[in-house]
Amino acid sequence: MEFAKFGETYYVRMDKGDEIVSSLLGLCQREKIGSAIFSGIGGCSEAVLATFDPVRGEFDDRRFEGVLELISMNGSITTDGGEPYHHTHAAIAFDKDGESFVRGGHVRSLTVLYTGEIELRPVVGGAIGRKPDPETGTYFWSFD
Repeated sequence: MEFAKFGETYYVRMDKGDEIVSSLLGLCQREKIGSAIFSGIGGCSEAVLATFDPVRGEFDDRRFEGVLELISMNGSITTDGGEPYHHTHAAIAFDKDGESFVRGGHVRSLTVLYTGEIELRPVVGGAIGRKPDPETGTYFWSFD
């Protein structure tokens, strides 16, 4: 992974084998970024995406492997007790047996196949935290 900072925005290039989520969280820790939003594209060799089932209060994970196009990724970094957390969604496209598919959901992990290009925009002049939602057991943005 390499990055450049222009103004307040970070431009991050992920390389083959990099795991996108953990790399972004590590960058935020090193650069002392408490909260941010980000978006990106690229190619992945593996993706674990999840869908939240509010009835069961659990996520259903699905793993995809192969030549995957990361056609859209958007997310946020928030801080809870000094620890950064992510909330990321992505859409991937892949070709299997001559048919193309697009899948999307909450990102558990994305492993880069050849490159990932991500724009990371830190929150300036404040911070976004996390607060639990008692109904779902998930976390939402907090502005306290």
